[in-house]
Amino acid sequence: MFQKLKKYQFLFEELVKRDFKKKYKRTVLGMAWSILSPLLQLLVMTLVFTKFFGRNTPHYMIYIFCGTLIFNYFSEATKGGMSTIMGNARIFTKVTVPKYLFLLSKNVQSLINFGLVLVVFFVFVAFDGLAFTWKFFFLLYPICCLILFNIGVGMILSALFVFFRDIQYLYDVFTMLLMYLSAIFYTIDRYSYKGQCAFLLNPIYLFIRYFRKIVIEATIPTIWFHLLMLADVVIVLGLGCFMYKKYNTKFLYYV
Repeated sequence: MFQKLKKYQFLFEELVKRDFKKKYKRTVLGMAWSILSPLLQLLVMTLVFTKFFGRNTPHYMIYIFCGTLIFNYFSEATKGGMSTIMGNARIFTKVTVPKYLFLLSKNVQSLINFGLVLVVFFVFVAFDGLAFTWKFFFLLYPICCLILFNIGVGMILSALFVFFRDIQYLYDVFTMLLMYLSAIFYTIDRYSYKGQCAFLLNPIYLFIRYFRKIVIEATIPTIWFHLLMLADVVIVLGLGCFMYKKYNTKFLYYV
């Protein structure tokens, strides 16, 4: 895979540049929207939900920011990755190139946006009085896992989208449901022990919870928490690679 990326390095770089230009075309602020959009969303959620959910939650703004940071990155990367095969059909039907290049280029764009917002997140952490400790280096683990998880989900969605166009509408409903099940603006303390354990079945909640434990609680999750997150990544990425390999030739007949 890495050898092919090196072979098609020029094409990969051009795809990333194209995606950036396409996303911010005819906008006045351009890339600034990568930071402004999640910040405005954070402001609205903080104003709305502080009165109802955040009265007794320490560092509630950072609590919400952890959730929106992770969920927005996941949503942008996977929704954008869904249409990568169909959107680049004119290229790979004429030239033989690995189809996952288009998905990876879209994920690089989303990753850069995520990185910009992550810097702002750390600024908010400092202003909120939370201490930066050596434990922050452990954030690299959920970030790397989330990158691979997004690629895996994107591969599954883009493969399904070729055969079933309805998947885009179903996924919109699914992401909305996932947002409410990820405890972005509320705590799960009010639920029973079994109910709290049920949240661990949601991979996005795992990533959000990891960030909160490191940044807000200054504690490192258990080894089982790490293994559960890794298992989600391996399953999703493995399924995505399997679908791309199995249906690689069939894509040409449906685009």
